[in-house]
Amino acid sequence: MPKYLWRVGYTAEGAGGLLAEGGTARRDAIRTAVESVGGTVECCYFAFGTDDLYVIGDVPDAVAAAAMSIRTAAAGGAHTETIALLTPAEIDEAVKRPADYRPPGR
Repeated sequence: MPKYLWRVGYTAEGAGGLLAEGGTARRDAIRTAVESVGGTVECCYFAFGTDDLYVIGDVPDAVAAAAMSIRTAAAGGAHTETIALLTPAEIDEAVKRPADYRPPGR
């Protein structure tokens, strides 16, 4: 199953919800959302800086990841960036797969 990293930044409304509910309740809600599209959460960490939260998990495919992204954006409490993660074995497969590419100007 494909693995993803979600970078999350809370809006003012989302931060207010976090203040009201706490971190573990938010983690549980995220787990429920990921499981609703057939996935699992590996880990969930709150952070300081540009991003407020990082989630790593598996979902069946890009359509499932998009479904979560669309619902999150529509709810208005957070903005997310979805990043597909690859294993070292997947990179081994990628470097063996032929692909025609010409750099600009050559």
